[in-house]
Amino acid sequence: MLEQINMEEIKKIAIEAGSAIMEIYKQDFSVKYKEDESPLTQADLKANEIICTALEKLNLKLKIEHLTFNPIPIMSEENKQTPYEERKNWDLYWCIDPIDGTKEFIKKNDEFTVNIALIHKNSPVLGVVYAPALHELYYAKKGQGAFKEVLSAQNSVFSVQKLPLRQNSNTAKNISVVASKSHLSSETQEFIDNLELNTEHLTLISKGSSLKLCMIATGEADIYPRLAPTMEWDTAAADAIVREAGKMIYQYDNKVLATDFLSTINHRLKTMVYNKEELLNPWFVVV
Repeated sequence: MLEQINMEEIKKIAIEAGSAIMEIYKQDFSVKYKEDESPLTQADLKANEIICTALEKLNLKLKIEHLTFNPIPIMSEENKQTPYEERKNWDLYWCIDPIDGTKEFIKKNDEFTVNIALIHKNSPVLGVVYAPALHELYYAKKGQGAFKEVLSAQNSVFSVQKLPLRQNSNTAKNISVVASKSHLSSETQEFIDNLELNTEHLTLISKGSSLKLCMIATGEADIYPRLAPTMEWDTAAADAIVREAGKMIYQYDNKVLATDFLSTINHRLKTMVYNKEELLNPWFVVV
């Protein structure tokens, strides 16, 4: 089924959602809080409506073109979640975060994204991450590589680059670490401190939303430790991009030294999986 999904259609959906988000971003908007105390804005709900409606139309189109096609279920942060007893049987589904980085959206620092992923057998096989305020679009499809587009203000393509853009071959001399702008835990800081003991020069970059994972995919950062809570929809789309760029998200293991995440010891580590009974991600390190 993956080959029947047109990447251009998914990119177009993300851009349409991003345009609606930006209309609200430019205005004064209200903020509500969900039961878990995470913020919710009109933009989250509008983007969710646009994406889900478009994906349902895509289901209908695929049904017409392929009579044996079963509709692809949608999991979104802003939708009511399907019980695990039902979704554990999903072979293929969309995993959506209409706005990843709502806190960054509220702060108006531009570092928020639209995330659309396709998950097959618990692994991301397609991902689109769109940062509408930055005019940056990242995307990947399994077996076809990962790419970054820079868009004009009118959403035409200004440039396209295959990822990664650069590679650091000597992390013992210089290492670039990207970490959360709004959620830097003490455990993450300790991990970074341990890295700093084993390199001549460490650069720490603070970034919001799934742009942190995209920085690993581009090579702008070497490692992203996240020893703090995230949900599956926070990482799924960018995870697909990271994998196609030749990188990986590994589940954090406290028996592994911080520097060893950068070495050949990686084959001992578990990769991230999706559609778990508990949708909360384990702590992870992206390299």
